[in-house]
Amino acid sequence: MQTLHKMLATAVIAAIAGCAFNPATNRPDLVLMSESREIEIGREMHQKLVKSTPIYNDPVLNAYVEHVGQKVAAASDRPDLEYHFTIIDSQDINAFALPGGYVYINRGLLTYLHSEAEMAAVLAHEVGHITARHAVRQKTAATGAGVASVLSVLVTGSGVVGDVANLWTTAAVKGYGRDMELEADRFGAQYMYNAGYDPQAIINVIALLKDQETFSRRRARVEGKKQQTYHGVFSSHPRNDIRLKEAVAAAGELPEDKKVTKVEYYREKTDGLVYGQNARQSEKNRYNHKRLGFSLLFPEGWKVENQRAAIVGIAPDNSATITLKVDRRNSNQPPDMALRETYDVRSLEQDEQLQQYRLQGHTGKLPKAGSETPDRVAVIFYGSRQYVFEGKINKLPEGEEKAGEEYDNLFLTSIRSFRPLRKSDIIQPNIKRVRYVKANEKTTFASLARHMEIGEYAEEQLRLLNGYFPRGEPKPGEWIKIVQ
Repeated sequence: MQTLHKMLATAVIAAIAGCAFNPATNRPDLVLMSESREIEIGREMHQKLVKSTPIYNDPVLNAYVEHVGQKVAAASDRPDLEYHFTIIDSQDINAFALPGGYVYINRGLLTYLHSEAEMAAVLAHEVGHITARHAVRQKTAATGAGVASVLSVLVTGSGVVGDVANLWTTAAVKGYGRDMELEADRFGAQYMYNAGYDPQAIINVIALLKDQETFSRRRARVEGKKQQTYHGVFSSHPRNDIRLKEAVAAAGELPEDKKVTKVEYYREKTDGLVYGQNARQSEKNRYNHKRLGFSLLFPEGWKVENQRAAIVGIAPDNSATITLKVDRRNSNQPPDMALRETYDVRSLEQDEQLQQYRLQGHTGKLPKAGSETPDRVAVIFYGSRQYVFEGKINKLPEGEEKAGEEYDNLFLTSIRSFRPLRKSDIIQPNIKRVRYVKANEKTTFASLARHMEIGEYAEEQLRLLNGYFPRGEPKPGEWIKIVQ
């Protein structure tokens, strides 16, 4: 019995040692992670994410989001934490947070908001997840659950692609469950109040997101398709959420002359925001060869040289190269045999067949034979020619054992991007942007939609952009969003 008591005492002491006082919840959390480790994990995840996810490059809008985010964060329960606010260049309607102070909002969500207060509502909700250490608490509860790629969940089926390997948890982007989401709402509403924003803006954001869900459901029914499940910010709330309204009301009621809304200022900062798919997104470092009629994507930031006998992509620090050579194809050979004959080897390591854009090819690694041997090779048949790729690592960073694998992923990504040239590769892409105009007596969303090339559901999209879904018309003199 004495031994049992000692074991119980030891367990209690260990549990207490693992408890950290949470400044947001005002109670201890049973988490086995320090704040410094939480920040370190967030920093690592952020670095991986920005390498593989397009970031919206608008200095004015970036500075605006950062300013509002910092204002809300300063009014939070963890004001001393260093916060970072980033705009993801995605048309999807979402926002999320990573541990340690990293908050992200998609360009697509900014398109549909109508005021600075509504933007603050989204950012405050995500700050609430951070201050309450939801990622840390759920990580502890899940005893180490991880994912191969958080990004595939993050974008909820969007055109943003990437592989953020071995990131920590899907909770940051898929939601933390009803209770934690409501807790983030409560904290977010309080932070908004503390910063001078009207917490009722949260209810406005819920309404516009629910309109999006309604439209998505109707469209799926008309087209006979399965509706895509939405996992984004505020997704756990019904339209008339009593618990949410109680949480917002509990934050307090600001005097009318003290409420910060800033509709006009938000309009000024978001005028010209890219709408829909950003055509320039896919153009970063894409090499187009008009005479031979092919297109190839090199890693972002790499220098591309059209040399006499090859096209060469060179890493910024000269640590690696991707070389493309062109040769006459032997029509009787399959791709794998052509590749082995080119390098005079019997077998390849990690080899696989390539089938992309109706082209046939093969790739693999050569048996190590010397410092001049490429690390990854490939051949792709296109017309009467064969295109031979060589990915070579010149030097690996010290102490980074996994760097070789990361370089190989870059090589494979470039190889798999090879395709026939398209007209759109040559013609300057038509980027659509949100603009603000004043309605007059004759303005209707149906009449505006006839003049805008934004797809089959142009009128519905204009209504969603302006908060008039599913019915209603703008009043004369009212500022409304159009797409040009």
